[in-house]
Amino acid sequence: MKFVDTHTHISDEAFTGDEEAVITRAQDAGVFKMILADIDSSERDRMLSLCAKHPHVLYPMLGIYPGSIKENWQEEMDKLIKECSKREFVAIGEIGLDYHFSTEFSHFQKDAFVAQLELAAKLNKPVNIHLRDATDDFFKIMDACKGLALRGNLHAFSGSAQTLKRLKKYGDWSVGIGGVLTFKNAGIAQEIKEIDVEDIVLETDAPYLAPTPLRGTRNESANIPIIAKKLSELKNISLEDVAKITTQNATKLFPLIAE
Repeated sequence: MKFVDTHTHISDEAFTGDEEAVITRAQDAGVFKMILADIDSSERDRMLSLCAKHPHVLYPMLGIYPGSIKENWQEEMDKLIKECSKREFVAIGEIGLDYHFSTEFSHFQKDAFVAQLELAAKLNKPVNIHLRDATDDFFKIMDACKGLALRGNLHAFSGSAQTLKRLKKYGDWSVGIGGVLTFKNAGIAQEIKEIDVEDIVLETDAPYLAPTPLRGTRNESANIPIIAKKLSELKNISLEDVAKITTQNATKLFPLIAE
């Protein structure tokens, strides 16, 4: 069986000095391709260097994480545009809105989100969305940008089947399902029963959100099969089918990883 981790942070400081072992463990577990999410210019070089060392295994996204958006977001945007012109990358991400801890920079977040959606449309790239406690503003922006013919996925999805149904009105969209699916009393475990497996890709968001029974430890891409097994149980299909279908979904969403 082969899996794709569609959202991980192997270049995070949590993995410093352990990156090669983490990648080897992932491949030993059948996770043969991993997509690394971008945060901002302060961490980008480390992420890109790691991807360059592992071609056809690690693939970069490029984007500005909403938690990194401050008054200087336009400076970050200029750096992002420059980087996009220099290399191949799979998606604009992770981008979006996050009001969980504060709405202090929400105005800047919205402006930066729109700018990055427009960039994705210009470059014909999918987007990888981080959305937390900002659903109303997210859909207002999606309405305003519906002419851009955007496509992509909501990463670390924990919303409802209705949210995905609403999102799919804007084009080809899917959801990234990770360790939260395995948590006790997780609402997504019920909602996933109403979501077609063809609309699902797997992810870890490592080093965060380790699945049960590893919750609270450093997450790794090698844990993708644990998430896949839980999905197979909830969807009443074989683990082999989960691997096959979610890998096909990832390749369709992020065509560069098929090359």
